[in-house]
Amino acid sequence: MIRLGAVSYLNAKPLVYGLEAEPRFDVRFDVPAQCAELLHAGDIDLGLIPSIEYLRGGPDAYRVAPGVAIASQGPVASVALYTRRDPRDVRSVAMDTSSRTSVALSAVLLKRAYGVQPTAMDVAPNLAVMLARADAALLIGDVALMLADGAEGATKIDLGEVWTRCTGLPFVYAFWAGRPGVLRSADIEALQRTRDVGVGKAREIAQRHFDDPAEQAIGAAYLRDNIKFDLGADEQAGLERFYRYAAELDLVGAASPIRFY
Repeated sequence: MIRLGAVSYLNAKPLVYGLEAEPRFDVRFDVPAQCAELLHAGDIDLGLIPSIEYLRGGPDAYRVAPGVAIASQGPVASVALYTRRDPRDVRSVAMDTSSRTSVALSAVLLKRAYGVQPTAMDVAPNLAVMLARADAALLIGDVALMLADGAEGATKIDLGEVWTRCTGLPFVYAFWAGRPGVLRSADIEALQRTRDVGVGKAREIAQRHFDDPAEQAIGAAYLRDNIKFDLGADEQAGLERFYRYAAELDLVGAASPIRFY
């Protein structure tokens, strides 16, 4: 069996819908950063990892499952900076480090879109606490999805929207990656088939994920309208641009080419 590390956030659920019933996969769920740590340590064979972690595995360490990703083209709703200041005046950011891609994306966009390089600090994902300690707060996942503009008196800056406005490209937050040789063609087909089924189950997935009917409605609309699950030519171009920008800020080493199974 392939030891597979998946993500517990709502936006990953369409990629694992029914996957636990596949006899070829042994599935566990963690936050994105933990999936990456498990993959780097060799404790899983394939992980739904933050896209920035592909570069941190070392040269030629990983291959990416083709065609499948968590991405957005425009507003993403679940990756956002919250601040009571003009973003050009932000000098410190409290970071939710559950996804290192989002941390890197915030650093890239604060520099390129707003011309600032704030000090970063790790803080648990509580907006009031974060804004008491820093000028801005990065929140991701279900927490950010449910925190609208104006929460704690802060403006919500959607980083997916800012990225696409600056580049014209989609942004890729995560994808399946593992060591060379881990996946066969039948395994790749199973991952793509799971994605295709899950994409059509947005309402059902949101109802399972949330208890509150209002949150279920927000979650279903989010899966339909904000999140994209393909990894095509445009998404690859967005990834390559992100890697180049991250390398220019010394957030990673050299931007390696993306290699697929």
